[in-house]
Amino acid sequence: MAMRRRTLLKVIVLGDSGYVHKKFSQQYKATIGADFVTKELQIDDRLVTLQIWDTAGQERFQSLGVAFYRGADCCALVYDVNVMKSFDNLDNWHDEFLKQANPTDPRTFPFMLLGNKIDIDGGNSRVVSEKKAKDWCASKGNMPYFETSAKEDINVDSAFLSIAKAALENEREQDIYFQGIPESVTETEQRSGCAC
Repeated sequence: MAMRRRTLLKVIVLGDSGYVHKKFSQQYKATIGADFVTKELQIDDRLVTLQIWDTAGQERFQSLGVAFYRGADCCALVYDVNVMKSFDNLDNWHDEFLKQANPTDPRTFPFMLLGNKIDIDGGNSRVVSEKKAKDWCASKGNMPYFETSAKEDINVDSAFLSIAKAALENEREQDIYFQGIPESVTETEQRSGCAC
């Protein structure tokens, strides 16, 4: 079977720190009221479209529910390096995502952590150290960590490239797993709840 050359990945951005991308100017209003922006990347021989659903910094999204999270391929957790509370809330965001998105295998699901707003005050207002953030990532199964400034466009592209690669890798492993399951059985089970 030939590899699909075009892939759409749904990326959910969660956290207390607003992560509006200056460069991704094209905004869409989805029916549930969340904004998503699209970003095209070339990875090996694939054109990858990231559909980035950015709820960060907007508390009203906490009750979005399953529809918003469904079908997510990866999740970017964002905090503001200058605000301790935004870092302390990461556990809640992480748990909330797993609860709502209910990925097949929570341990291998691609997350990444973004420490944002590193440009503010030349870094002098910073309260969350890089070490503290990396320790948190280690406790979550070595989640990739990036320090970014969405405003100054520092490290944003490499962060999203990294998460796209992780999502493609994860997808490939799941494809291999699902290829082992005969399709007819799965369909029957879905219809009647039983294959007998």
